[in-house]
Amino acid sequence: MNNEKITVRHTETGKTMEVVVYSKRTEAIEVVIGEGLNNVKCVLTPTRNGMAYAGSIMGREIVYERSRDKVKADLEIANPNLRGPRAR
Repeated sequence: MNNEKITVRHTETGKTMEVVVYSKRTEAIEVVIGEGLNNVKCVLTPTRNGMAYAGSIMGREIVYERSRDKVKADLEIANPNLRGPRAR
């Protein structure tokens, strides 16, 4: 199984860690932190200015420093058949 991993930063300490991506959309990125029974899901949502994704896990804030436009471009590259809504 080939899991996509992204690097997030813990805001209080500034340390980075790799987490596994559970699902990825432009509106939100769901990540899994930990392995086995000790794993926890976290939803990262875009910040107000759209320059990063932020979420809270067990009272700690983590940030994925990639803009919403870059994530959208990554999704289009990964799945070129994905289209926007159709006109009626």
